[in-house]
Amino acid sequence: MEQSTRKIGVISDTHGLLRPQAVEALRGVELILHAGDVGAPEILEDLRKVAPVRAVRGNVDVDPWARRLPGTDLVEIGGVSIYMLHSLAELDLDPKAGGIRVVIFGHSHRPEATEKDGVLYLNPGAAGARRFNLPVSVARLTIARGIVQHEHLTLPV
Repeated sequence: MEQSTRKIGVISDTHGLLRPQAVEALRGVELILHAGDVGAPEILEDLRKVAPVRAVRGNVDVDPWARRLPGTDLVEIGGVSIYMLHSLAELDLDPKAGGIRVVIFGHSHRPEATEKDGVLYLNPGAAGARRFNLPVSVARLTIARGIVQHEHLTLPV
């Protein structure tokens, strides 16, 4: 098992707006996971200036560039399997049975983290335009010795 500490940035629902505060909050991570509703290819290009990016397609990602994004993605980092999709309602597998420790999703714009059967379900919230009275946020995952910790970062906007 890998012994080093791994830091992962988690972002979603940018809808074509990448705030400088989001970029700053993600600095220092080794990988960025974008859980969909990217909104424009420039968002991914700008995020790649911070760290490598894995992204999935959200329901607003319908242009030709976005159709190349997968609907789901499975990432293994630090000995931990992370499954990413845009809408949790479309989860069509049993993460625990599949050995998945983290499910990352977006869509609701609501930051949340719940654990069920040893699986962390993490929504970083929306990092783009504010909707309703929800905070603008991203999240970070820290993986060390197989232990996953998370934090939400509310962006000052």
